Amino acid sequence: MESLGQQATGPRPSPLAITAIRYKDAYLKITYSQPQKRGREIFGKLVPYGEVWRTGANEATEITTTKNIQVNGTLLKAGTYSLFTIPQKDRWTIIINSEVGLWGAYNYNSKLDVMRFDVPVTPVDEIYESFTIQLDHRNEVADLLLYWDKTKISMPIKFIN
Repeated sequence: MESLGQQATGPRPSPLAITAIRYKDAYLKITYSQPQKRGREIFGKLVPYGEVWRTGANEATEITTTKNIQVNGTLLKAGTYSLFTIPQKDRWTIIINSEVGLWGAYNYNSKLDVMRFDVPVTPVDEIYESFTIQLDHRNEVADLLLYWDKTKISMPIKFIN
């Protein structure tokens, strides 16, 4: 029997990671696995353009918020959701879906989408070896940032009082 974070042969090649922030009595947490570049071409190859991606590795990435927030200007009620994306060369479609506990995007069901919106791709000079999610927090607002290889995706989040 495998335990979370361990396979029969040892640690996962894509380790579990968590990023979280607090604002007043609100808490936002993102749980994901970090695939590694390892010399591979990432977007358009390992992660195909135009296909739903689990936005990490292993289990689908999950977002938990203890209070209502706005994501890209749209209300997201307190709860736990899966985060999927559809990468393209110049923009990504961000998908927040109500189904949780999924392995990858294999059983992704678009009928359970809570919201979808597009954000532009920002190229970066630095190469990110590990897929990384960060929250750049400034008072009641934050930017949810996705980095991998030479790609950055940003989406605005606002805590609602």
